[in-house]
Order: sequence, then C-alpha cells, then structure tokens
Amino acid sequence: QVQLVESGGGLVQAGDSLRLSCAGSGGTFSNYAMGWFRQAPGKEREFVAVITRFGYNTAYVDTVKGRFTISRDNAKSTVYLQMNSLKPEDTAVYYCAANSVSNILYKPRGVDEYDAWGQGTQVTVSS
Repeated sequence: QVQLVESGGGLVQAGDSLRLSCAGSGGTFSNYAMGWFRQAPGKEREFVAVITRFGYNTAYVDTVKGRFTISRDNAKSTVYLQMNSLKPEDTAVYYCAANSVSNILYKPRGVDEYDAWGQGTQVTVSS
C-alpha cells in the first residue's frame, strides 16, 4: 500500500498561484491513478482532478478547469497540482489519493474509489 505525503499549501491572495506536491512511497507509483480532492470547513470532500497511471489522461471538476493542472512524474513517485488564478472559494484542505487499478485509462472521481490518502495540506486564499 502506497503512503502519500502532500506539501506546498499556504496562504495566498486571490489571483496568486500555488503548486501542491504529493510524494508516494512504499509502492509502485505507476500502478496508481492519482487524484486530488479538497474539503472546505463544513463541506464534504470533493473531487478536484485525476490523472491516469501514466499521465495519458486527466479530468477536472468544472470549477477549476482552465485554472488547475494535474501532472505526475512516476520516476519521482510524485503527483502535482498547479493552481493558478486562485479564488477565495478554493480555500480548503487539499488531499491527494491513490487508486490501484489495472486499466491505464481509468479516471476515478469518487472518494470511495481511492485506496490510500495523504494527510492533507491547507490552502487559504484571501480576497
């Protein structure tokens, strides 16, 4: 089972950028589709982005399309989330998650579809 550790969160102003990283260990990273989720206070954890095992395909929630980009480097066992044009409504704890699937094109979006989770990193966007 892969272990995941996120980093890169912080306090920024609206319009700024941040890049989150999620480092995996204890497993073959390319065996996992990787997702980013976020959870704001009082709200359920929501899907943000997913990337397939070898990076062939990605998918995003509509609210971040055109602003966020997910990418991965399997040689470094790391997945990234580049967040541009941040808005106050992007404020949340961001989590990365791993889904152990065999289909290289599978893009899971559901919380229950993921096997392993990081501890989360706080992103706060001030207006």
